[in-house]
Amino acid sequence: MFRRILIANRGEIAVRVIRACRELGIESVAVYSDADAGALHVSLADRALRIGPPLPSESYLSIPAILDAARSAGADAVHPGYGFLSENHLFADACERAGIAFIGPPSGVLARMGSKIEARQAAQRAGVPVVPGETPGGQTGEEVAVAARRVGFPVLIKPSEGGGGIGMKAVRDPATLDAAIAQARREAVAAFGDGTLYVERLLEAPRHVEIQVLADHLGHVVHLFERECSLQRRHQKILEETPSTALTPALRARMGEAAVAVALAAGYRNAGTVEFLVDGTGDHARFYFLEMNTRLQVEHPVTEQTTAIDLVHAQIAIAAGEPLSWRQEQLAQRGHAIEARVYAEDPARDHLPQAGPLLLYREPSMPGVRVDAGVLEGDEISIHYDPLIAKVVAAGETRDAARRRLLAALRAYPVLGIRTNIPFLIALLEHPRVIAGDLDTRLVDAELATLVAPLTAEPTDLARAVAAQAAGAPLRPTRPIAPDPWVTLRGWRG
Repeated sequence: MFRRILIANRGEIAVRVIRACRELGIESVAVYSDADAGALHVSLADRALRIGPPLPSESYLSIPAILDAARSAGADAVHPGYGFLSENHLFADACERAGIAFIGPPSGVLARMGSKIEARQAAQRAGVPVVPGETPGGQTGEEVAVAARRVGFPVLIKPSEGGGGIGMKAVRDPATLDAAIAQARREAVAAFGDGTLYVERLLEAPRHVEIQVLADHLGHVVHLFERECSLQRRHQKILEETPSTALTPALRARMGEAAVAVALAAGYRNAGTVEFLVDGTGDHARFYFLEMNTRLQVEHPVTEQTTAIDLVHAQIAIAAGEPLSWRQEQLAQRGHAIEARVYAEDPARDHLPQAGPLLLYREPSMPGVRVDAGVLEGDEISIHYDPLIAKVVAAGETRDAARRRLLAALRAYPVLGIRTNIPFLIALLEHPRVIAGDLDTRLVDAELATLVAPLTAEPTDLARAVAAQAAGAPLRPTRPIAPDPWVTLRGWRG
């Protein structure tokens, strides 16, 4: 097992990995930019090293800076978290050449599966259906347009690299095709440095269902069932849950087998997620391979809550050369779990990201609710990074029990100083289609006006804060882990 792990990330995922290291008796090393000098992950780690100024390209995205920190700390492994360098094959390769274990897939697998075009080819070799589409033989605008016309409208123009919906353009009107191709390429080059495009048939209202997989160095692969990720806006997930209301036991088994087949075809190792679009419900629903995420997912806690398997522990063990601890027949789900992503953003203003101080911040503390956060009261939400504040995960014996528990937790989560999407999340969880489990990837966009309309009637941040204080909320939120109070400089009162 590793002696010291450097976490090449920030925020709640850095805190999450630090907690896992502490549970396993492994020293943790945090890295931070100047903007994060006082961040929670910095105070929780056994050691923290500055890596540069706030700009991500000069800190969290700087391979030389991260490697210098790892060497300086004497780290024998690096955990990349998600985002930043987590799916960068050049970073994984640099770690490998430096003799530092990369807690994720090998660099060759990252390169292969990081290309959506090559990932589709791997799925096809495995006999797994893919969304109908075509990779143009050439990459001129006209060649991409010809491929799109062959696939048929409506069509999606998609970058080969990256994710999160960046550079993805839906085209329903052939007259807008050329402009969409040009814009997709510009965005792909700006975000990923690669303007390679391909085209897919646009499925208008599918489910987005992903399968968690684990693979070891011996070629053993298991799946840990599905996560329903259909509730998203502009291809960014908002709520995730497991089990999916669309999957029957037979469909779940078929999709799990397909995910394992893709991982085997790719020569995969460590934790990953195989994403599918599902058309229809019931045993005979059709599913199509979409892509593979070669990292830990933001929504991994819902799988942990229903399988009792710690995915970060598993990642570390696999990277250390240990074989999988389970066979497929030993794995099972129990109950239901739903995760809500709490963002510093204003849903009533097109989900505009917010920045500023957390003047009051009180996390809910109740049975069956887990909060993964990277902030404390008094912290500053920076303009430089993703505005994710925390993830709230509720578990219950039934879906409705988990949903109601998540609603209760969100209502007991006052934040003062910046706007958050908490009222929007509450409205979404109370939407009739969400209550019924009738989900698809267009639901949020189709119902956005309805979901945003009542937000002006929500209590103000100040009213929520006063209500929390009147209810006797603690001065500090309960943390999943905490530093020794006698060695930290945070939290003292005069």
